[in-house]
Amino acid sequence: MRIIAGAYKGKRLVTPRGKVTRPTADQVRIALMDTLMPWLPGARLLDLFAGAGGVGLEALSRGAAHATFVERDARAVAALRENVAALGVAPAARVVRDDVVRAIASLRREGERFGLVFLDPPYDTDLTAATLDALGDGVLLADGALVVAQHLTKLAPAGVAGVLAAFRTRRFGETTLTFFRAGGYDAQSTTKPEPPAV
Repeated sequence: MRIIAGAYKGKRLVTPRGKVTRPTADQVRIALMDTLMPWLPGARLLDLFAGAGGVGLEALSRGAAHATFVERDARAVAALRENVAALGVAPAARVVRDDVVRAIASLRREGERFGLVFLDPPYDTDLTAATLDALGDGVLLADGALVVAQHLTKLAPAGVAGVLAAFRTRRFGETTLTFFRAGGYDAQSTTKPEPPAV
């Protein structure tokens, strides 16, 4: 796996061995980042179920100011830390080894807020809905924040989770990205939303 574009384009990323993590495919990462480009410069990103950090590190390469990575698996965290060190982005990266729901509660207590959130839970779980529900109170989200869930196409999340409303999907065969906007966004509108406050 490599960084696709930006300041660290072409840099190779290590990934953990085994089937515990599932790196986001390049095609999906490209589409995700192309969609998020208007919001990436200066953004604070929360990368949940981060694995080796491919999405968050790609965001940093493309101008995000800071990324917080949450991952539970020890091998994935070791690979993630190695990638952060290899790219020299430690000042702009925080790695949290914990269960995602517990980490969300902890980040809430710390007063953290994010303009962009990405979640890619294991496909054989119901963690997408649980995570969106945990984020849906809006405490961790900056005004107008974007939340993107990667999930099996046949297991689409609900269109609303607390303050979050789905407004776009992008399908890649069995994988789909569903985009949510936090607070006051008309999901039926075709007008491009304003960038979130960060």
